[in-house]
Amino acid sequence: MPKMKTHSASKKRFSITGTGKVKRFQAFKKHILTKKTTKRKRNLRGSVIAKPQNAHTIKSMIPYK
Repeated sequence: MPKMKTHSASKKRFSITGTGKVKRFQAFKKHILTKKTTKRKRNLRGSVIAKPQNAHTIKSMIPYK
């Protein structure tokens, strides 16, 4: 059976933790930041764990990561 290809956009956006969960960064933090409050921008910092409903799809896109 041939090797699976990794989805190039997904390998840049997601990573797998040691326990097998999918880690992702939060949206709405790249531009148009002047109208957003400091508290809102602070809460968007860092990464979060993807929901299990989406994690299965993401894992199939990055099989070797």
